Amino acid sequence: QVQLEESGGGLVQGGASLRLACRASGRTLSIIRMGWFRQAPGKEREFVSGMRWNGDYTTYADAVRDRFTISRDNAENTVYLQMNGLKPEDTAVYYCASSSRSGAAVYSSLGTYSYWGQGTQVTVSS
Repeated sequence: QVQLEESGGGLVQGGASLRLACRASGRTLSIIRMGWFRQAPGKEREFVSGMRWNGDYTTYADAVRDRFTISRDNAENTVYLQMNGLKPEDTAVYYCASSSRSGAAVYSSLGTYSYWGQGTQVTVSS
């Protein structure tokens, strides 16, 4: 199994920045790709960003492109989501997820991922 724990959420004003972290433990050698998703009240879980664990591929949802950056720290088995220029519509619980599926995968698909963290709350005021 893989265990994931998010941190770094908080309450900020519009235009502020936050850096989320997701630390992976357990069978980390099985991880092939990581993803960030978010879920606002009354809405479905939404893809935010994804990356191949080795760092050679990243992808972003249109809503966050040019504002958010996904990165990794292999020494700490941690993936980060740097969020700049936050907007009220970014308010959500943010989840990280890991995938060990071999071969092709759709990064934005919930079914790609096997393990999920418990989430961290991000609230952006007007």
